[in-house]
Amino acid sequence: MEDVKRVEDSRTEQTYLVMHRHINGYGRMFGGQLMQWIDEMAGIVSKRHAGMETTTASIDNLNFKAAAFLNDMVVLIGRITYVGRTSMEVRVDTYVEDLEGMRRVINRAYLVMVALDPEGRPRKVPRLAVETESEKAEWESGQKRYLLRQQRRKEGF
Repeated sequence: MEDVKRVEDSRTEQTYLVMHRHINGYGRMFGGQLMQWIDEMAGIVSKRHAGMETTTASIDNLNFKAAAFLNDMVVLIGRITYVGRTSMEVRVDTYVEDLEGMRRVINRAYLVMVALDPEGRPRKVPRLAVETESEKAEWESGQKRYLLRQQRRKEGF
């Protein structure tokens, strides 16, 4: 029987507190700091789905929608959206959470992660069981992004 996992099996949520070391000269959180947290989140989500080591192949999309500031609670939520043979697309949404628990989106990113065997070669990943309407829509969008990435590679981008 082929290995199949659900989106919820690898969904991950992590909260950080923005501290002085995360702030740039403009009083906002460093974009690079958020990029690190996003990459780490994608790594955890992909390892949970694949059941093995993974590596970042590309950051397909990274949209900064708003800033985070000192003492903000930053919440990252990662989930698998699409899988190929050895690769997985991971969506990471980033929010700032206020003291009442309300969240506002500050970033959305899509990363492509590749599963690796112990020798560092790409390895087959479990299929993804797409159960809800939103998961189906995300899968279809992931398929389009996959084809666009293939086309860009072919064109040398």
